[in-house]
Amino acid sequence: MSFYINNTNQNRPGPLSGNFGNGLCEKVLIETTKVFDACISQSTETGIVLALTDLTPADPTLPLTYVSAENTVGEPATVSNLVVERLENAPNYANVTLDITIPVTVTYRDANNVLGQGRSTITVSKSVILFVPQPSATPINVTAQGLFNSRIGTYTAENTFTVTGCIQIVIKVVGIVDILVPSYGYP
Repeated sequence: MSFYINNTNQNRPGPLSGNFGNGLCEKVLIETTKVFDACISQSTETGIVLALTDLTPADPTLPLTYVSAENTVGEPATVSNLVVERLENAPNYANVTLDITIPVTVTYRDANNVLGQGRSTITVSKSVILFVPQPSATPINVTAQGLFNSRIGTYTAENTFTVTGCIQIVIKVVGIVDILVPSYGYP
C-alpha cells in the first residue's frame, strides 16, 4: 500500500502545511550513530613500496610489469596505535594519532603477458585535532576509511613494486546515541 496515493490521513508522509506543532502527539527515541567530528586528507605520494603476497596465478614468470593498484573492495581499512590526548586549554578537543592500514590489490602482467594480481597493504600515520566528547555511558570510537588508487609504478624486486598513487583518508569520531524527536504518531 502506498502512503501517498489515496491516503487522506493527515499523518501521512509528505510536505507539512499549516501549523507544524499542531498534531504532535508523542516523542520518539531513535538510536543512531552520530558523527561528532571528521576530517579528510587527500594526497599524492611517491615511492610507496608494495610487497606482494597471495599471487594469482601463483609463481608468475619474472619480471613483472606494473598495471595498477587500488584499495581492495570489501576489505575496510584498519586502525592501530590509536592515541587520544586531550588538549588542556580545550577540554572537548584532542590530538588523535593513529595508523591506518589500507588493503591493496595490485594488478600486473608477467613476462609471458599473463595478467595477475597480488595483495599488499599501505600504512599511513596521521595526527589530527578533532572534537572528542567527554567520556560518558556511551563509548566514543575513532574510525577511519582509506582509499588508494595508482596507475604509475615500476617493478623493483621480486614480487615488489614502487608506485606513485593517490591516498584519501577519512577519520571520524563516532558514537551510538539516542535522539528524542517529536512525532505525529503512526501514519
